Amino acid sequence: MAEDNEVLNVSDDVLAVCAINATLKTEGVAEMAGGITNIISKKTRGKELVSKGAKVTRVTKNKDQIEIDLHVIVSYGCKIPQVAWDIQENVKNEIRSMTNMKLNAVNIHVEGVKRDDEE
Repeated sequence: MAEDNEVLNVSDDVLAVCAINATLKTEGVAEMAGGITNIISKKTRGKELVSKGAKVTRVTKNKDQIEIDLHVIVSYGCKIPQVAWDIQENVKNEIRSMTNMKLNAVNIHVEGVKRDDEE
């Protein structure tokens, strides 16, 4: 864990994976949505991206402030505003506990709803 005044240099892929893990642990999240980038990766490389459903953007010159966009599919019957709030809190806590990077925003994009009987 980083000291209070220390900022770690962490790659965007690592931040994305941490955000995805925190998101998938959130009640009401069925899965991450891949989007066009993941489809292209599956077609050209034959595998899904490690950061499927997450995009990290550095927003300052020294790149210590970040925004994360998460594309999710939620479970049928959940309260979407509550799930989005919980995702934001879980991701903020996960990133903050790992680094001292400031999260300017955690943007949640609900791409769909999954019923329990869907595969």
